[in-house]
Amino acid sequence: MATTHHKQRIFDLLNDNGIEYKYLQHEETPTSEDSARARGEDLSTGGKALVLKFREAGAKDDAKSGFAVFVLSASRKLHAKSIKKEFKTKNVRFATREELSELTDGLVPGSVPPFGRPVVDLDLFVDVSVAENEKVAFNCGSLTDSVVMSAREYLQVASPKKVFAFSK
Repeated sequence: MATTHHKQRIFDLLNDNGIEYKYLQHEETPTSEDSARARGEDLSTGGKALVLKFREAGAKDDAKSGFAVFVLSASRKLHAKSIKKEFKTKNVRFATREELSELTDGLVPGSVPPFGRPVVDLDLFVDVSVAENEKVAFNCGSLTDSVVMSAREYLQVASPKKVFAFSK
């Protein structure tokens, strides 16, 4: 699993922007609940990053089109209807394990950091639930490495294409 370069890209992005953060190494945490426990943080603080495939109305279809990173509070559930409405599409689905690995240079489910470019070469969309917290905690390219930082600074440095409601 390719993890070191994702972690380094995140550290470079945060350090280059003068952002304070806490880095934690912990046991493997395959679920959001496991991650929250290992970090000593509330589940709602977790930034759950999902790679989804959707197709905007009128968009041409190619192997990479329609994939993006969607980030929501780990205590919330994805509301696919909101994404369908936002992008005027009928289909939204999770990337398969193989697609995820190919699109993210080897990441596995649960290890995807809540960033688009320049960390992960995909567009980034963030749910309003992330902005409702003082801080955000996330895996940074592996199931054993986490970062905890200010949610406000995360939104500034991550530069999502859009922040909108897509959780329930």
